[in-house]
Amino acid sequence: MSKKPIHVIGGGLAGSEAAWQLAQRGLNVILHEMRPVRGTDAHQGDSLAELVCSNSFRSDDSSANAVGLLHEEMRRAGSLIMSCADDHKVPAGSALAVDRVGFSAAVTQALESQANITIAREEVAGLPPESWGPSIVATGPLTAPQLAEDIASETGQDALSFFDAIAPIVHFDSIDLDTAWFQSRYDKVGPGGTGKDYLNCPMDRDQYEAFIDALIAGEKADFKEWENVPYFDGCLPIEVMAERGRETLRHGPMKPMGLTNAHKPDIKAYAVVQLRQDNALGTLYNMVGFQTKLKYGPQVEVFKTIPGMENAEFARLGGLHRNTYLDSPNLLDETLRLKSRPQVRFAGQITGCEGYVESAAIGLLTGRFVAEESSGVAPNLPPETTAFGALLNHITKGHIAYEEGMGKKSFQPMNVNFGLFPPVTITKPEDHQGRWRGKEKGAAKKLAVTSRALSDLDSWLQQSSRVEAAQ
Repeated sequence: MSKKPIHVIGGGLAGSEAAWQLAQRGLNVILHEMRPVRGTDAHQGDSLAELVCSNSFRSDDSSANAVGLLHEEMRRAGSLIMSCADDHKVPAGSALAVDRVGFSAAVTQALESQANITIAREEVAGLPPESWGPSIVATGPLTAPQLAEDIASETGQDALSFFDAIAPIVHFDSIDLDTAWFQSRYDKVGPGGTGKDYLNCPMDRDQYEAFIDALIAGEKADFKEWENVPYFDGCLPIEVMAERGRETLRHGPMKPMGLTNAHKPDIKAYAVVQLRQDNALGTLYNMVGFQTKLKYGPQVEVFKTIPGMENAEFARLGGLHRNTYLDSPNLLDETLRLKSRPQVRFAGQITGCEGYVESAAIGLLTGRFVAEESSGVAPNLPPETTAFGALLNHITKGHIAYEEGMGKKSFQPMNVNFGLFPPVTITKPEDHQGRWRGKEKGAAKKLAVTSRALSDLDSWLQQSSRVEAAQ
């Protein structure tokens, strides 16, 4: 095993977890954290793994919720973040919420107590030099400007996003296909397309007018002062477009031209909402051109008025905010190495995941990958049927990268959700009486996904343990 220390840049959730995983496997680690030498507009103190927003790690239900499943996978994989969260949890119903001060203090103490971890309170001004050897960059959405500039210089200016314009993403199986239909505008066949690449939801004039009224009246989220996010004409929020004129959306992302309703071919739609496949599995579809600053509650209420989306289930809702993240499917390999500089790996939100737990989970995987390579073995990738694998797959290869206007890719960060998992086949039990209701089927499907995930996870962990024991 190499005696050269592994450098981890960033002491947030991902960096802290990566450093812990490395140290637990006997490697020496230098964990670089720029606070308090250089502060940020979001952090309040200088503790490691500080929670800058909510104190909630969201649902802890490992049998029916994707993030709860990720919690359980992290626990079984020896996560420091989950151990400290469990030790400092506060009442929050079925969610896991923590005493944020106690939690961060516990993570800091655990890392400071590790003999083979050195915490360097300093800013790393650029990408790790070659002389450092294997390194991990886990600097998050508030990456310091000089480091961000160096990353952009290494990867290409258009490969690093500082502005996250997010359109809502919907679970495909929650869309009513008796109302929506597949068709590309003018039946155009593009690269890899068939001429039926979009799901189309039609509106008549009254429905459109009511939709515009709801958009304009809906409660909007405010920018935080430190975000300082401008609007760009290429990605205006839909409510801003609606305010510029009631017909703007009908001549923009909701234009009905070139589309014929397969269910009612004689009736011309007044406006059409288009959804486009968002992942390779075909389980998620994004609402084209629907980036928005509506608050989450109003988004759900307004978007469920769209014909065909009355029962829509959202994998993520729309937003517009400052966020530094990589075009990871093009820049990183399947073990999160930077393709142009393989000694450097990335972890956490900068890779294109959202959420505390997701960020820490990617840190956990990155730490394991580096440790395995340092032992002279190839990294053992988690099965795509697990929450670990589904999230990693989304970041590195599961997303369909579309060319957009202005040459931008459509890869966007995402929380873990069941739409990222490979489909699972379920059958109605023989002793089940009567019709299988939608909620019953949905619950059975989630249980099948989580049961498969934990079984496959245990096999993966056992295989990794045998390899470690043989070193």
